[in-house]
Amino acid sequence: MSEYFSLSDCDVIGFDLDHTLCRYHLKETSRLIYESFTRYLVEHKDYDKDLLILTPASWDFCFKGLVVDLEDGNLVKLAEDGTVLRATHGTNNLRTEEIIKHYGSKREWKNFNSLNTSFTKSSKSFFLYFSKYYFYDNYFDLPGALLCGRVVDMLRKRGNEVNSDFWKDIVAAIDHNYNTSAFKEDAGWYFPSVKRDPGRYLQPCSESVKTWLRSMKSAGKVLLLITSSHSDYCRLICDHILGKDWEELFDIIITNALKPGFFSLVPQQRPFRTLVNDVEESDGLPSLDKPGWYSQGNWPHLHQLLKTMTGKPEPKVVYFGDSMRSDMFPASTFGKWETVMIVEEMEGEGVPRCDAAKTNEAQAEPQDKKGKFEDQGMKAPSAPSEQWGSYFVDAHKSGEGDEESQKLTWCCHSIHKYSTMAIPSVESIADLPLDYKFPRFCPNKPCTTGYYPRPPDSLLKKFQSQSS
Repeated sequence: MSEYFSLSDCDVIGFDLDHTLCRYHLKETSRLIYESFTRYLVEHKDYDKDLLILTPASWDFCFKGLVVDLEDGNLVKLAEDGTVLRATHGTNNLRTEEIIKHYGSKREWKNFNSLNTSFTKSSKSFFLYFSKYYFYDNYFDLPGALLCGRVVDMLRKRGNEVNSDFWKDIVAAIDHNYNTSAFKEDAGWYFPSVKRDPGRYLQPCSESVKTWLRSMKSAGKVLLLITSSHSDYCRLICDHILGKDWEELFDIIITNALKPGFFSLVPQQRPFRTLVNDVEESDGLPSLDKPGWYSQGNWPHLHQLLKTMTGKPEPKVVYFGDSMRSDMFPASTFGKWETVMIVEEMEGEGVPRCDAAKTNEAQAEPQDKKGKFEDQGMKAPSAPSEQWGSYFVDAHKSGEGDEESQKLTWCCHSIHKYSTMAIPSVESIADLPLDYKFPRFCPNKPCTTGYYPRPPDSLLKKFQSQSS
């Protein structure tokens, strides 16, 4: 395998939508998601109204990459080998001796070996599958980690036993707000709010990104859009971020893809379905024989169509996405695609935002639209946390009296393992020529190789300390 990766070598270029092509105003969106889940618990499940009250400081707990241990109400941050780097019970930090009490002297999380296999579950079955843990790896469900912690705090305060029963209520809240009919029916609180004021939550793509997409199509690349969002929500987003003519940018559009099952459910794959007024036709297609807009579907049928469209027996595909579970792991493992991971946490650790992204955000978010916490210390969900530290690296002691060492987090390790490269946003590479050669992640290269335009601060420091 080459040490470098170039888009010009790819026949097919695919994109996830949410938090990939579409950047959200994370503070506003996180508040909306938290309130949407919590209002359901309060109004439908008789949870305490106090759950709705947050201070700006509360958001420091909101951190991507946590696992909630549903059997005991702990949330854990894992190292690449599955040891527990940090943990809380509810939102309260566990001391080293408490971590050892829960997880043993080696601090081993007992469900670690099953975590990779959980990636293969489809998005709809994923929430319901688990009775032991849940992994927070994307911004759509991330505020649920804060909610889980606060619900455990509430149960403890009441003197109730903490077990996995509360998770059923959390899942019901998620389903109430995100199920595929919620947008059309104005159900829940999430979709109605975004429909009323999309500019408050969505950042339009910069002109450089739109030009970049057109240039790839002009260069003969097949462009894909594959999203688990339903067609009606996808249309709202793309109209806002790309303009009314956005469908012309893509050869194939797949909505309600139900990733990662889109890639992993072979040979029990779901058929593709056509759409009429955003309603899926009841009869699935036996195969995919032409470009267009489809719903659900599967990777093997898509692969056959891409072979026909490119005239190549094994077309080279790259896929951009933000989720390890839904995008990177299944696309690389089952599809054997190249993968580019969008990691906004890089911007929280010294990687500068490109000029197009800065200009775009300034234009997209006028001062009078900024949220009430904007100037009061609310942490962006992509920024490092005082309570949880860095998304990429953390200090760890292997035992009492041992020296502290810097360990890669499990999330960081997974990026290196399942991604070709990592970038903070698509804007960061949109002005580069298609034949630009990016250093790719390689097992025999330093862990800093593969990040563009540069690695996050914590990884640089780790590499520099190892080299000195």
